[in-house]
Amino acid sequence: MTGIIKGPRRRATVALRAGLLATALVVPAAGAAWAGETIADGDKSITVGLGLRASFTSVEDGAPDGKSRSADFNLDSVRLYISGQLTPIIKATFNTERDSNGHVEVLDGYAQLEPMDGVNLWVGRMLPPSDRANLDGPYYLSTWNYPGTVSQYPAKFAGRDDGATVWGKLFDKKLVYSVGAFEGHNRISGASNQSDNLLYAGRVAYNFLDPEPDPAYYTSSTYYGSVDVLTLAFAGQYQKDGVGTVGRHGDYGAWNVDGLFEKKLEGLGVVTLEGAYYQYDTGGVADVAPGFGGAGAFDNVGGLVQGKAYLVSGAFLFPAKLGWGQLQPTVRHQHFDADLTGISTSQTDVGLNYIISGHNARVSADYVITDTTGKPSGNAVVLGLQVQF
Repeated sequence: MTGIIKGPRRRATVALRAGLLATALVVPAAGAAWAGETIADGDKSITVGLGLRASFTSVEDGAPDGKSRSADFNLDSVRLYISGQLTPIIKATFNTERDSNGHVEVLDGYAQLEPMDGVNLWVGRMLPPSDRANLDGPYYLSTWNYPGTVSQYPAKFAGRDDGATVWGKLFDKKLVYSVGAFEGHNRISGASNQSDNLLYAGRVAYNFLDPEPDPAYYTSSTYYGSVDVLTLAFAGQYQKDGVGTVGRHGDYGAWNVDGLFEKKLEGLGVVTLEGAYYQYDTGGVADVAPGFGGAGAFDNVGGLVQGKAYLVSGAFLFPAKLGWGQLQPTVRHQHFDADLTGISTSQTDVGLNYIISGHNARVSADYVITDTTGKPSGNAVVLGLQVQF
């Protein structure tokens, strides 16, 4: 829901709401908002929104005794979304996220120059051009869990990095492109990138049916039947000396193709199919560990793996309402083969979503099966609640 205050003299109300926004900055939260509360005065405006994901997880043999199922309540994500417009061309975005230690971190923070649909420039911290899963983020997936088994592009925090992106939408917004340069990986003493080489990233997607309605170059993995989608995309990243140590380093290169098909079947429901294939190349060099050289969790150091991966998923949204919402069963399988170690990892998610208000309000139940070379298979049950305002 959006409320708009118009007119140059409504100072008391504007001042009150601006004060509330300033207070909200200290609340643990963040994201990329479709909805929110907007304060506007002519061309100038500011919008604030909130996103939250909470879950209960029970993992096989996950309890402290090593043989009982765990029982854990989790605050997976709390996000505060803030965006502002100085003119229709000059804008800015600031989003925060609560990290795993309970601290509030900068998720996104970028200045925006947006003169036309075809050419726009963002500078700051943002999502680099990458795969659909990363551009979805956890809030716009069709399943509850992020597909971290296969989506492994390097990042400073939650898929983000500091840099600049040029993006645009062409041919009636059916062709979406984005290309950028970013600080990249292993910029720490003793690691591979002693020359401060930038990471370059690009993505191009074409929508054969309806244009996807997401802002900028962002994506979703389901639109719940609001549009018919058939999108194919290619993304890639490259950084010289992106992996390894100063004594043994390799160039980093990665690419993926991904596709989404979603069709509303009149009177029957909405069918959704998604797939992706990935290749990650480290030049045959094993990367350093994530904590190498005292690197912190947000330093974008270490952990890159050479290998191949794929993802396939499906969902079906039933048309009939059950109480407040609709049922959407989902299934997803992801698999990663590591070249240098020979270790393979698979994860299968079988879930059921209760869709109350699209991505803004949903309840999810997920049964997760994991299988890794040399380890016994495991399973987990996840119950999740997601809301956005």
